[in-house]
Amino acid sequence: MTVYDELVARGLIAQVTDEKEIKELVNAGKATFYIGFDPTADSLHVGHFMALCLMKRLQMAGNKPIALIGGGTGMIGDPSGRSDMRQVMTKETIKHNCDCFKEQMSRFIDFSDGKALMVNNADWLMDLNYIDVLREVGTHFSVNRMLTAECYKQRMEKGLSFLEFNYMIMQSYDFYALFQKYGCNMQFGGDDQWSNMLGGTELIRRKLGKDAYAMTITLLLNSEGKKMGKTQSGAVWLDPKKTSPFDFYQYWRNVADDDVLKCIRMLTFLPLEEINKMDCWEGAQLNTAKEILAFELTKLVHGEEEAQKAQDAAKALFTSGNAENMPTVTLVDDDFTDGTIDILGLLVKSSLASSRSEARRAVEQGGVSVDGEKVTDIKTVYTVESFSNEMILKKGKKNFRKILTSHTP
Repeated sequence: MTVYDELVARGLIAQVTDEKEIKELVNAGKATFYIGFDPTADSLHVGHFMALCLMKRLQMAGNKPIALIGGGTGMIGDPSGRSDMRQVMTKETIKHNCDCFKEQMSRFIDFSDGKALMVNNADWLMDLNYIDVLREVGTHFSVNRMLTAECYKQRMEKGLSFLEFNYMIMQSYDFYALFQKYGCNMQFGGDDQWSNMLGGTELIRRKLGKDAYAMTITLLLNSEGKKMGKTQSGAVWLDPKKTSPFDFYQYWRNVADDDVLKCIRMLTFLPLEEINKMDCWEGAQLNTAKEILAFELTKLVHGEEEAQKAQDAAKALFTSGNAENMPTVTLVDDDFTDGTIDILGLLVKSSLASSRSEARRAVEQGGVSVDGEKVTDIKTVYTVESFSNEMILKKGKKNFRKILTSHTP
């Protein structure tokens, strides 16, 4: 099976512009491709996972990835999938987020010896002259055609700022700049980015001629992949300081039965032959598949040692109640008010709820317990002395925290 055929078999390809040429480049290891990441937070999340795994997979086949950090486009904000305008970030925040991305991406991509590049589009976008952009780039874009793009159509009713309207032009210019600077001949992106990507392909061909190699591929279900990054308790981050290896493992361990084999195909590096044998699995066997998925992805992000710890802790916790490797939250002085903390604050502090309103619903629905006893009163409070011995806080059937305190009475 060729590299391209495997991408199709794993469910990663949705649309392409020049399939014959794309196959030849990818299969021969001659593709120099880019995927963009807007630095809207200081950590990547599981919504980026599909793109990172694809970059790793293609690099293993000899192709050259370019990780494009959107330090410039981040100053505008992508309107795709948004019902309102994104908050404009400061330059300092964008730089900090870009630095964090670099460290996390290095776990997936080998940047040594020119095998991959990491670039920031602020390097060329921030120095552009507005008149030059209008004359050299703007003339190649039809406003009528731009307004047919889904990312703009859904915003027209509520209001689309001219700032955001320029995003497609900036992203298209990225491909043009990468083509000229680094010989980038291919771009990958989510299905929600199709219009923006086509703009880049057309810009290259109009400015440099139809013979210029510039192709696009979209990732099947990447927009769904973005939804993977959100849970009821907030985002599932790749940074262990934001989402512990245990919680990361549990996130994948709890995927829906209908999604587990799809995730294994798209996101793990297990051989397809091995995965195909799982197609007939059902019932308890799907739980085994979920354990395989959770272990493989936790190993990829946090290393095999942390993956093994997370798996052992999960099994021990759910079979014997062993809390040795359970995620731990340590309360500090500022978490207490007059020496007490209520159950809602405790749930938020432990990241088992993203807000007090969510915590309230969990308690009222009977889904919260402390040391094995269900908590039904949202006004329940705990004193510092309550934590003299470790406390086990539970939300739902499978979300646990060991609560300690460093508070000094």
